[in-house]
Amino acid sequence: MIKRPFWLRRIEESWTEAPIAWLCGVRRCGKTTLAESLGKERILYVNCDLPAVEDMTRDPQLFFRSCTKPVVVFDEIHQLRDPARLLKIGADVFPKLKILATGSSTLAASKKFRDTLTGRKRTIHLPPVLWGELATFGVPLPQRLYHGGLPAALLADAKRPALYREWMDSFFARDIQRLFGFRDLNRFSALFEYVLRQSGGQLEITKTAASVGITRPTVESHLRALEITHAITLVRPFHGGGQKEIVKMPRSMASTLDSSASRGVGIRCDTTILACSGNMWFWNICRPFPRNARALLAGQSGCEVDFVMVRRRDQVDAIECKWDPGAFDGAGLKVFRSYYPKGRNFLVSPSGDPPHVRRYGRLEVTVCTPSELHP
Repeated sequence: MIKRPFWLRRIEESWTEAPIAWLCGVRRCGKTTLAESLGKERILYVNCDLPAVEDMTRDPQLFFRSCTKPVVVFDEIHQLRDPARLLKIGADVFPKLKILATGSSTLAASKKFRDTLTGRKRTIHLPPVLWGELATFGVPLPQRLYHGGLPAALLADAKRPALYREWMDSFFARDIQRLFGFRDLNRFSALFEYVLRQSGGQLEITKTAASVGITRPTVESHLRALEITHAITLVRPFHGGGQKEIVKMPRSMASTLDSSASRGVGIRCDTTILACSGNMWFWNICRPFPRNARALLAGQSGCEVDFVMVRRRDQVDAIECKWDPGAFDGAGLKVFRSYYPKGRNFLVSPSGDPPHVRRYGRLEVTVCTPSELHP
């Protein structure tokens, strides 16, 4: 069992704020293994897939009173008939007990969670394997790119297409079909595979619908399901003041599985930075197109900044992603800073260790790996 200290620490910290830690993440990202790594001597592990668990927890007070361990883990708790009631009683009546519940989606995605346990829980989103965890898993960065970030695929000695197909079937049956009621596996798979191929690029709904051969409302509902179950991240445009940014078209980032039809190393760099940083929920894509961009860039179609982190209304950190820091010229960043002068500048690269500062004209840019980015 591979220890993941960053995430174990996040769980422990969440318990200092609330009695329930809700551990969510896409199917097979390692939630069960992480929960078990808390230690057998410390946890009572409850596999909610087992039919007997429904009877065992029918009387929540009796169940919690009989617990002899300080931590109770409910794995796949959404399988129970009334999971919210069980968790609520555990948190209110047994406040000294620590509870960890796992699931693939947000609580609000399931109709069973009419009470989303506001004030009683803290949510921890477990993404695929982070940049800083690659050494712990004993794999190089190219393997992370080629195999994807799910632990089972990442650790495989060779790429096995059957593994990805089996994952897709399980994901549809256990998450998509149960939570959202979608029935057409072929239609859903066609859309998901299209999004995987487009990962890192702008996602235009009408074009997607035409390419896959399904209606626009179906595309929108399927994309919402993929977002809720953490299979993709839609990085929406940053709009800081009407300076001609693109404000409607998001970029899709699919970090769960490998995209065999990747659009290039540059795109893979963007998606890997997003997936491996651990900060993905703080980020928005920023593509400012000021009026003088064409002149500044000598006929290029525009300028862009890969990602931004908005810290305060008047302070925006800019993040550029490059495999080779020497290929970065800073032109787009300079234009961006003419509109948003306050904030730090980062150039994220596999060769950014140790972190160091470079100057591009008047701009100071910190060159680093994704592990150095903090919300």
